[in-house]
Amino acid sequence: MTEPMLPVAILAGGLGTRLRPLTDKLPKSLAPVAGEPFLAHQLRLLARSGIERVVLCTGHMGDLIRDYLRDGRNFGLKVAYSHDGDAPLGTAGAVRKALPLLGPHFFVLYGDSYLPCDYRSVQQAFFASGMPALMTVYRNEDRWDTSNVEYEAGRILAYDKRHPTPRMRHIDYGLGVFQRAVFEALPAGVFVDLADVYRDLLARGRLAAFEVDQRFYHIGDWQALQELGEYLRRQGGP
Repeated sequence: MTEPMLPVAILAGGLGTRLRPLTDKLPKSLAPVAGEPFLAHQLRLLARSGIERVVLCTGHMGDLIRDYLRDGRNFGLKVAYSHDGDAPLGTAGAVRKALPLLGPHFFVLYGDSYLPCDYRSVQQAFFASGMPALMTVYRNEDRWDTSNVEYEAGRILAYDKRHPTPRMRHIDYGLGVFQRAVFEALPAGVFVDLADVYRDLLARGRLAAFEVDQRFYHIGDWQALQELGEYLRRQGGP
């Protein structure tokens, strides 16, 4: 019997400053791509991958995301919302606040990432690892963004988004899987970055890895948004 897919926490609270002036009036996840809001493409990809439940971790103009998506049924998903509140909580702090809506294990996905990978294989690798967390990595060679992971023989040897080294040929692909306890250990209501959580797990030998072979797309800047639009049009639209 096929195991059910884990829920996905989508980190959709960023300000999207590199997409201004568009993001002065829209949250980044609703930026138009190939004729539709980015979020529509992202959610359809998750539904096609077998995902059934999503929690949107919102912040900046999160009410517009809720107004657009509602309960998610139009995308074949069940959607819930967790809002940062008055102050940003950071990518890990937002997941910490969303824990009541998530189960004992779940995916975490950046809200500006379009990741056409095999989500079921990622999930299976996480459970097979016996680790509390798993990071997906991709052999990037500085092509699509700055590589930030040193990876060899199935293991992450180093990870640093702020200070990459020449030995870093891979990149954090943007999809992780976690045990709930990883975030329960964080202080509630405090700004915490997910990259720091990953680095702490790695330092303690508690981070598994899974290498994907499909390149990632994102909407972090105008050029990347255009690249995704071209990819989606080649795929035949929604």
